[in-house]
Amino acid sequence: MSVDHEIRRPPRLPEGGAAPGERPSGLSRRGVLVWLIPALWTCALGLWGLSRQNSVWRDEAATWQVARRSTAEIWQMLGNVDVVHGCYYLLMHALFEWFGPGTTTLRLPSVLAMGVAAACVAVVGHRLAGTWAGLAGGMAFGLVPAVQFYLQEGRPYALVAAGAGVSTLLLVTALERRARWPRWAAYGLTVLVMGLLNWLSLLILPAHAATLLRSRPRQGTWMRWAVASVAATAGVLPLVLFSRSQSGQVSWIPPLTWHMLIGPAVLLAIGGLGALLDRPRPGRLSVAAVGLPLLAVPQLGLAGLSLVQPLFLDRYVLFSMLGLALLIGAAVGAAVRAVRPRCPRASVWVLPVVLAVAVVALLPQSLEKRSPESRVDDVLAVAADVRRMKEDGDAVLFVPAARRDTASVSPDAFTGLRDIALAESPENSGTLKGIEADPARVRAAMLAQRRILLVTDAARVARPVTAARDRVKYAVLEEHFTVAADEQVRGRRVTVYERRAPVAGRP
Repeated sequence: MSVDHEIRRPPRLPEGGAAPGERPSGLSRRGVLVWLIPALWTCALGLWGLSRQNSVWRDEAATWQVARRSTAEIWQMLGNVDVVHGCYYLLMHALFEWFGPGTTTLRLPSVLAMGVAAACVAVVGHRLAGTWAGLAGGMAFGLVPAVQFYLQEGRPYALVAAGAGVSTLLLVTALERRARWPRWAAYGLTVLVMGLLNWLSLLILPAHAATLLRSRPRQGTWMRWAVASVAATAGVLPLVLFSRSQSGQVSWIPPLTWHMLIGPAVLLAIGGLGALLDRPRPGRLSVAAVGLPLLAVPQLGLAGLSLVQPLFLDRYVLFSMLGLALLIGAAVGAAVRAVRPRCPRASVWVLPVVLAVAVVALLPQSLEKRSPESRVDDVLAVAADVRRMKEDGDAVLFVPAARRDTASVSPDAFTGLRDIALAESPENSGTLKGIEADPARVRAAMLAQRRILLVTDAARVARPVTAARDRVKYAVLEEHFTVAADEQVRGRRVTVYERRAPVAGRP
């Protein structure tokens, strides 16, 4: 049955969009189009402005520099820092080895992963609420502002969203049909991979448990789901326990406040409206039973965890946006059903009109998220300034030491510069920023220089200096050097300092 056939003969179709007694088939032409169009749409949104004017910000720079290390160096680093992203780093290392480093290699996996997630949303919506709900949900997913941000991000959150889509589709399939152990094994394996990419993604399990509660599954379903879930959790548990020793990495996340919950509350309100408009077929699983827990439970679960340790960042539960997209799709499907009896031809235009309005309304945000200014900083832009401003024999300093990521991502720009504070490189030390010498040695090394380039944060994003060696760096520069050039670009700053002429009676 084609989409055109469904549109020409709407009175003969029930609300769900399938003929009486017919289950929507993923192998039919309609079923293929329902997931293929949203997947292509989402990938097109991801490819639009993919390089962001050849910019890479600090989070992506971490991926870039680790991916360029050897496997042995990555393993060494994971024992000290960022073990939660270990699997992702190893994946990106392989991709950088095969295709070479670059913004396309860095971000294309996220684009493709979001395309998979959109396809899963569309298939689930199609099965539970009909063609238009599936199409609308899949198309809406790519337009969600948070999805557009991480659609072009060289970090693991889009891959987690793809895993959430696949696992939710497997769950829905298992609830609709008498699934055997191989399907549940696939479900458990998918959740395991999600957890290894980011163990907070295990919050999808209580969301799926809520779906099971609302669906009244067949006998034995709870047992199979529990076994698959426990197995996946057990596989992730060593990572969870080991990562606790590196919890200092998230110490910068602020404590949960009421204003931080405004955004999630708005999303829940939108999702709740979609759930109210959902009209499931009798005896069938509903979009609300799948989408609302998927949206709400991870958000509420992360808020609860943040009361113990601050962790409330939207990217950790980005996969909950699949639930929002499902519920938006249900609302659009309800609108199509409402218009169809009186204006069959007009009902065809409901989704295109809604989509066009959404695209226009979100266009300013879409453009902003594809600009370098959408991120805190740009390590590549400042590297270009270093290349232009340096001279032979110059030294370089980084404040804080984490700004050394510029040199790690663009080593050619720093050729000929001596990193006078560095005692052990990031690669040799198994860290992201290297190990610097003690303040006294840094001071002595600085006083032996004629010119020093300082790479730091731009004034608008700079944080107060707290580390002892960084205070020494600024004190020596202020007392013994003068500013010869100063450039600020996209959240980073390069300042050239030249040694003052010695004053009589002073060293």
